[in-house]
Amino acid sequence: MKIISPIKLIVSILATELAGIVGSFFTVSSVDSWYQFLIKPVGNPPSWVFGPVWTILYALMGISFYLIWTSKAEKITKQTAMIVFGGQLVLNAFWSIIFFGARNPFYALIDIVLMWLAIIITMLWFRKISRPAFLLLVPYIIWVTYAAYLNLGILMLN
Repeated sequence: MKIISPIKLIVSILATELAGIVGSFFTVSSVDSWYQFLIKPVGNPPSWVFGPVWTILYALMGISFYLIWTSKAEKITKQTAMIVFGGQLVLNAFWSIIFFGARNPFYALIDIVLMWLAIIITMLWFRKISRPAFLLLVPYIIWVTYAAYLNLGILMLN
């Protein structure tokens, strides 16, 4: 039976939530300004939905990362998976900076496509190590696919 390391679990979750916090600095100030005047695509949820959804997704990502970090996988496999995860997390944080901070849906779309690809690559690496870690990322890729649709829709409509 695997022993849970509470410190590593907390660090894993906090590190992923930090990406969301960085992005939120740019998001919060924009939601009530220029963003509210954009034409949104069909299916765009109310603004209040994004905060709780992302908080949950970051927590799931953190738990997923923890499962990889504490796995008994071969060192190079585990390190590669963790580096790829870090890369997609950086792209994740940059999306809010680009979309909301720079107010640039075009470059944000490029970022989210790269992020989507990085998430898929992360999932493939995680699947080699831990099926639960892989499965915990499924809601994330679904949401990012939806977010890419919203980003594209905003770009096309405005």
